[in-house]
Amino acid sequence: MRTSLVTDAIEMAAASRGGRVTGVVFYADRGTQYNAAAFADVCLRHGIRCSMGRVGSSYDNALAESFFQGLKRELLHGRRWTSKAQTRLELFRWLSYDTRRRRHSALGYRTPAEFEQQLITTRTLSLVT
Repeated sequence: MRTSLVTDAIEMAAASRGGRVTGVVFYADRGTQYNAAAFADVCLRHGIRCSMGRVGSSYDNALAESFFQGLKRELLHGRRWTSKAQTRLELFRWLSYDTRRRRHSALGYRTPAEFEQQLITTRTLSLVT
């Protein structure tokens, strides 16, 4: 995986949230793209905290590991796509469902979108008072 793929994804995620990603934690393995200076720079610029698992331990990033395990099991396993466009569309559909419709027990049976909105609202209200 190219480092630019990861840094471009971070830039797009930050832009989609109006640049408000300070304090976000980025969980990563020890891949070279996550150890690159360009990755560290983009995270620092956006106020993103980086978290890397210890060598040989999956517990540090258990939440991320669980997410990707579900993605592989529910979307990728046993499927073939004929084009990049079709693959992107199916991935987008799955991510939209997982983020906006599926309730997660780890989030108090809220969707990730609901959970994020509650965090933003709570943080905003505490700043106002």
